[in-house]
Amino acid sequence: GRLPVRRIPPAIEVSTMRSVTFDLLADAEPGFLPRVLAPFARRDLTPDSVKGRRAGAVLQATIACDAVPPELLGALEGSLRAIVGMRRVEVVLRAAVRAVA
Repeated sequence: GRLPVRRIPPAIEVSTMRSVTFDLLADAEPGFLPRVLAPFARRDLTPDSVKGRRAGAVLQATIACDAVPPELLGALEGSLRAIVGMRRVEVVLRAAVRAVA
């Protein structure tokens, strides 16, 4: 007889995502929060948490994402820094997350 066909499982793709928080400080202006979320939407990312608070003439915002491809971090940070009225952008890398697909 014939030998049984041996099936090889498809390759498992493993990537390391980063859990990251962006702490932002900007002029308190209408339309700021949608402008802050636009760089994420352009890269097909949905933040896991968005918090904003006005403190006088400034707006403090924190955007947390549990899984961001590391190659997008620099572009996201650059886009956030380029927003008119942005005073400060702090990027806090929390952990590496392994994603298996």
